[in-house]
Amino acid sequence: MMLGNKIFLYDTTLRDGTQAEEVNFTVNDKIRIAKRLIDFGIDCVEGGWPGSNPRDIEFFKTLASEDVPKGKISAFGSTRRAKLACDSDAIIQSLLAADVPNLTIFGKAWDLHVRDALGITPEENLELVYDTIRYLKKRADKVYFDAEHFFDGYKANREYALKVLRTAIDAGADCVALCETNGGKLPDEIFAVSSEIKNFLNDVPFGIHCHNDCECAVANTVMAVLAGAAHIQGTVNGIGERCGNANLCSIIPNLQLKYGYDCVASERLAELRDVSIFVNELGNLSPNNKQPYVGRSAFAHKGGVHVSAIMKNSATYEHIKPELVGNSQRVLLSDLSGKSNLFYKAKSFGYNLSDQNAGEILEKLKLMENRGYEYEGAEASFELIILSALGKLPVFFNLIGYRVIDDKRSLYESPLAEATVILSVDSDTEHTAAHGNGPVNALDNAVRKALLKFYPSLASMTLVDYKVRILDGSDGTGALTRVLMESSDESASWSTVGVAANIIDASYQALVDAIQYKLYKGSK
Repeated sequence: MMLGNKIFLYDTTLRDGTQAEEVNFTVNDKIRIAKRLIDFGIDCVEGGWPGSNPRDIEFFKTLASEDVPKGKISAFGSTRRAKLACDSDAIIQSLLAADVPNLTIFGKAWDLHVRDALGITPEENLELVYDTIRYLKKRADKVYFDAEHFFDGYKANREYALKVLRTAIDAGADCVALCETNGGKLPDEIFAVSSEIKNFLNDVPFGIHCHNDCECAVANTVMAVLAGAAHIQGTVNGIGERCGNANLCSIIPNLQLKYGYDCVASERLAELRDVSIFVNELGNLSPNNKQPYVGRSAFAHKGGVHVSAIMKNSATYEHIKPELVGNSQRVLLSDLSGKSNLFYKAKSFGYNLSDQNAGEILEKLKLMENRGYEYEGAEASFELIILSALGKLPVFFNLIGYRVIDDKRSLYESPLAEATVILSVDSDTEHTAAHGNGPVNALDNAVRKALLKFYPSLASMTLVDYKVRILDGSDGTGALTRVLMESSDESASWSTVGVAANIIDASYQALVDAIQYKLYKGSK
């Protein structure tokens, strides 16, 4: 079904998104995100609620001196308070002080909220909506009205909910957004009500704003669009209060690639994953690898049957080409892998395997994973397995022994970590020691200190990430430990893995792999 209709994208990451637990953007973060979203193709970015907190006030002040298209920024607020005129209401005046051409206000569309939350009559609430929109419309280019709790209000008192919409339109609202504020509605109801609103409003544009408390925010948004909504509100990665908001990273490709709606330019759609990562990075948020379209695992294949098929035709197990949204196909390696996975992965590393090589590597892989190794996030360690099987991995050094001491000398001082290592390089033996910030860091320093005179290139290698996972907590302190280590130099980064009951030994294995990988790449 190719519809071709233009969708107005209204992003509320910087306001509704910041209400999520653990989300905290600085003013500079918000400026950078606003720029990035506008460059991507968002039609309007809700910058914040200037009447509610100092940070949003500062955002709009800073915006005045920034190179951000002001015509695509909106300030958010509520209707005037019941006993105040707009001229004397600080919330309304703060909206005007934001000095942006677009203003968005929310008002009650559920009579229960009018009575119990505001403590006023339904008629008084209609006056608030009308007066506020009319006042702001004379002073702003665009005024958008968010009909809060609309679907609950429509179900409880259809006549009144429609009066709220009609009042907003009569006052001059450029668009009314139906808000599914509690996130509890399901797609069939959203479609049915949105279809009725489409008929009620005739040619007046309306929008949709959904929350994700039933895991239906994306589906509900799509259904509202199919029913006639042309203005959609959501956040990048679906961040937002409670369970989050409708996820624009899923809504946009769903509408554009599946239904043919015009959301963003096709070349911009290919930046979708970058936008997702950008917001996560500035918010210091852990990415959801399984997020549709933009997640790291969205186009990852593990089972041998799947990999065999996608090598022939990617459409066998991929619903779109990952490049359309800036993602890429990945083949994972595990004890579920077949030879197809190995051939695919080896080819990506630049190696051609024989059937015999692939069989040997597959058996080694399954044996190692049975012992607790995991190579999906440690591709450098897996490449070393391939090199060893092909007879291409030189012996750069041999371990003769190491010792690590953690010496705590008083209650209030940190322990002093010291590592001693004995290594051999060809016929030379090196015996040295080093201190570190903890036993693993001390061991890292000692190993590299011993090797530097033989391999000066190791000076540019740094440890950038270190993760520890206990594989079987039922064994208590004797459980197997998996260490995942990420290293980098001036030109690349790579990950390695080690597993042992002793965390130091697991760390040493990952460290040795990291060093061998660095030396091999430098020797090519």
